[in-house]
Amino acid sequence: MIPIENDHIANWYETHHTGRLLCTLCPRYCLIGDGQRGFCFIRYNKGGTLFTEGYGRSTGFALDPIEKKPLNHFLPGSSILSFGTAGCNLGCKFCQNWSISKAKSDNVSSIRISAEDVVELSLKYNSPSIAFTYNDPVIFSEFVIDVSKIAVQNNINPVLVTAGYVDPAARIELFKYVKAANVDLKGFTEHFYKNLTYSSLKPVLETLIYLKNETEVWLEITNLIIPGQNDNPEEIKAMCNWILENLGENVPLHFSAFHPDFKMKDVPHTPVTALYEAYRIAKSAGINYCYLGNIAGTKGKETRCNNCNELLIEREWFKITLNLLKENKCPSCNQHIPGRFN
Repeated sequence: MIPIENDHIANWYETHHTGRLLCTLCPRYCLIGDGQRGFCFIRYNKGGTLFTEGYGRSTGFALDPIEKKPLNHFLPGSSILSFGTAGCNLGCKFCQNWSISKAKSDNVSSIRISAEDVVELSLKYNSPSIAFTYNDPVIFSEFVIDVSKIAVQNNINPVLVTAGYVDPAARIELFKYVKAANVDLKGFTEHFYKNLTYSSLKPVLETLIYLKNETEVWLEITNLIIPGQNDNPEEIKAMCNWILENLGENVPLHFSAFHPDFKMKDVPHTPVTALYEAYRIAKSAGINYCYLGNIAGTKGKETRCNNCNELLIEREWFKITLNLLKENKCPSCNQHIPGRFN
């Protein structure tokens, strides 16, 4: 392994009694020998120091609608500057960004950029938010934090799109400046997480509870429904009940359609009927704001008042076609709608 020149010294590690380095950034807790890399590919041991290739390196930038993250209750209709790096600390067999999440940074086209330059790009294109996305931003937390510090100084909102698989101590620093997050709750059993993501469910649930109860981060959740894997109605009901009990009824929940990819190309697309059934279960359980993604049409994409059911925001794919909200309130009954809409 030849490290890339000027790579950044990593945070969150210690020397193990074996002489290897123990990475404490995520619950995988990789033990990394000299000249070796961790599971994420981008954190490596060189001479007893842990380095990261994720600092100041990007696989590309895009100007997206914020609904694509997806975030439906945070500055709807606005743009968001989005970027990621290579590598990931999960091993999802169904990964839809596997060409970068399963690659080393020297095996993909990547560019050098400073934290200041990222913020300048956002200002240049009048984007009120920056998304750390595409692969999981947990693995390049050092860069996330430095970009986020400068972003908030310029009234730009740092946004994380993440699986939430992060160590509790690192989690505090990672989310310190973040204004909104979409956490991918991939399933609701340890069996699913172990066999399809090579990780575990418990740390993800702990991250969700932390974000809701101990921060001001606006939180939304995405659940990708995979046929035969996490589409059991009882599992979906259990997940919704857990959300209600631990996070409350006002955290938006997005059910997204799976398409065959990476190591699960033999699994069929999610039937639209399965998404509608998940939506029905969530609403019946008491989730106030539920959305459907990766399907055509407007059904399941609209925001309605949870008090009078008035249509407030209509969406077609990622485009808003109607927005009737008045200062975060329903124009018909004056009910406050949780989120940041102005």
